[in-house]
Amino acid sequence: MVACCGDLSGKVRGKAFPLAQMDKRLKRGVGWTPTNVQITCFDNIAESPFGSLGDLVLIPDPATRVSIESEEGAPNENFVIGNIRYTDGRPWEFCTRSILETALDRLQRVAGVTLYGAFEHEFQIKHLVSDIGKAFTLGGFQEERHFCEAIIAAMREAGVTPDTILKEFGAGQFEVTMGPQKGVTIADHSLITRELVGLVARELGYDPTFTPIRDSAGVGNGVHVHMSMLDAAGNPVTHDPAGKHELSDVAGKFVAGILKYLDSIIAITAPSVVSYLRLTPHRWSAAFNNLGFRDREASVRICPVSDISDIARAAQFNFEFRAADGAANPHLALAAIVHAGVQGIEEGLAVPEATQEDLSLLGVEALAARGYVRLPQTLEAALQRFRGNATVCGWFPEGFADVYVKHKEGEIAYLSGKTQAEICAAYESAY
Repeated sequence: MVACCGDLSGKVRGKAFPLAQMDKRLKRGVGWTPTNVQITCFDNIAESPFGSLGDLVLIPDPATRVSIESEEGAPNENFVIGNIRYTDGRPWEFCTRSILETALDRLQRVAGVTLYGAFEHEFQIKHLVSDIGKAFTLGGFQEERHFCEAIIAAMREAGVTPDTILKEFGAGQFEVTMGPQKGVTIADHSLITRELVGLVARELGYDPTFTPIRDSAGVGNGVHVHMSMLDAAGNPVTHDPAGKHELSDVAGKFVAGILKYLDSIIAITAPSVVSYLRLTPHRWSAAFNNLGFRDREASVRICPVSDISDIARAAQFNFEFRAADGAANPHLALAAIVHAGVQGIEEGLAVPEATQEDLSLLGVEALAARGYVRLPQTLEAALQRFRGNATVCGWFPEGFADVYVKHKEGEIAYLSGKTQAEICAAYESAY
């Protein structure tokens, strides 16, 4: 059994122990080291305030246990996600799962609602570089049917509800989605699904990459987060037929908060150097802090509902955050999104207009007059926006902002002197 956690780099790190010790480890955990938090995606250690000092414990959460003994093509596996704590049991300030739990508690306290949502992951199989003419095709899926079916089997065995898997637009590109969950489980299932993709791929001798982009001229890999809200009785409260864009009051303010603070949280949701090669106009990603109605270039998109579905309109209704990628830790990214949304609720922000035009054609002044900004175009600029926004930094534990920026600066330093092609290759290998 491996007790594991997602770290600031978006990597899943952990420590194995005999399965027979599971009951004991649920109480005492496994030993952990503070400076582990500063291991970048390239395995260099960024500047750390902890040095060689300190001891922590990683306590498994049994609700997240993945135990696969499948006859459907999925390889066997045992791991469990946990929370990092001090040795006296207090949550550690830099535990990403605990940070998300705090954000979700804030949403419940302020608005009386529970987040309900799911992640979509895009990834590519590295050796499938010449499958031209297969985007979204049945043939492209059929060629990798065993791979796709093994992923779905693994998800099912792991307790993750499979939704869809498809051959995407790019060379060797696929997208896998999961059914919606409540609260912290949204991010837990995102982490689990991504690890299962890697597990199945390795079993087949494949090498997958979730890198934000392999080549600046190519197709990027995004992470999309679908969200809605439930009241205390479990009823959907995101939809209001009389609301602007059919958003309820609480959902509208939540979305407005995300958009207001997006330029200051994107260092967390799109946290790699190459993330900003993808977040450009006309790439079906996100380049401005805009709301879109069925617009896949908006940072937040109101998703369509089906009038012929047997599911009620209110239960279908959700919005999608599109300015994220696979370099982000799902717990930390979702925490930043939730905090921004709750800030919008607290500030009573008005629901913005939904754009229906090409914002890249507007100048800075025209954008500003309508409340839009071009999102940061480099990781360095994104980190400056994050570090310079006292409100955003205040959502996180004391010292977090400084540690996070130093972590990313260590990542940037590792890439110093490399060409763009070499930087893309480094991230393709890391993710």
